[in-house]
Amino acid sequence: MKDELIRATAGDGKFRAFAVRTTELTEELRQRHRTTPTATAALGRTAAAGAMMGAMMKGNEKLTIQVKGGGPIGQIVVDANARGEVRGYVDHPEVDLPLNERGKLDVRGAVGTDGFIYIIRDLGLKEPYLGSTPIVSGELAEDFTYYFAKSEQTPSVVALGVLVDTDYTVKAAGGFIVQVLPGVSEEEIDRLEQRLNGITSVTSLLDGGATLDEILASILEDVQVLERMNVAFRCQCSRERMERGLISLGREELQTILEEDGQMELVCHFCNETYHFSDKEIKDVIARIGE
Repeated sequence: MKDELIRATAGDGKFRAFAVRTTELTEELRQRHRTTPTATAALGRTAAAGAMMGAMMKGNEKLTIQVKGGGPIGQIVVDANARGEVRGYVDHPEVDLPLNERGKLDVRGAVGTDGFIYIIRDLGLKEPYLGSTPIVSGELAEDFTYYFAKSEQTPSVVALGVLVDTDYTVKAAGGFIVQVLPGVSEEEIDRLEQRLNGITSVTSLLDGGATLDEILASILEDVQVLERMNVAFRCQCSRERMERGLISLGREELQTILEEDGQMELVCHFCNETYHFSDKEIKDVIARIGE
């Protein structure tokens, strides 16, 4: 099944819910960055969260997630927008760790627990909105749950997962977010908790063929799907943007590069695309700076 995201309400509008399948997206991230299974899981979970948080935005609004937990994987960065476009990277995609005590990928060990999650929302205003909360788990789903509760004062349940196959490819990836809105009774919250306790992992459901509608229906009552959208990897880098980056280095720096190397390669963090600039192209950039 293709990657997809749904936005829904449930319980007569007392719950807001999002569910996403990001299997193809996570596999593309794995291939582009050549991540190990542990790094794939960490990046894929963050990408699923980013896709759903992007769906909470409107129009041309976008957000950036930065996970800085102090672990060996380094920083995780994910960009997402309201159109289902997602990109991301990890500082150290080569980091791999032994399985944890439960026989699972040790995402907590890779991410670390000494740091913060930062959410930067670009709402088209003069200054972006920045929210942050401490990392409380390192498994990421619990950390985003804590973020929503503390930074946005919205009680939420976040589930994220990546299932890596024996050949290291991504077998299933995705997640869901359920948010409790004003007016929910204790009895309704108890029923939600009981249903959550009764389901298997989100990746088990996806790998078993469950649709996003079925996943939400298994934990919520009277689900009404409001929107469906495709989710896909997309990077906004281009040769023109990289060229503007060269210009920002200034004449002196570019002249030094020209004299020492005679050429230059720039690599996009998000998609790993390489942009080569020959000596002639660097000279052209220098000439334009002087115009």
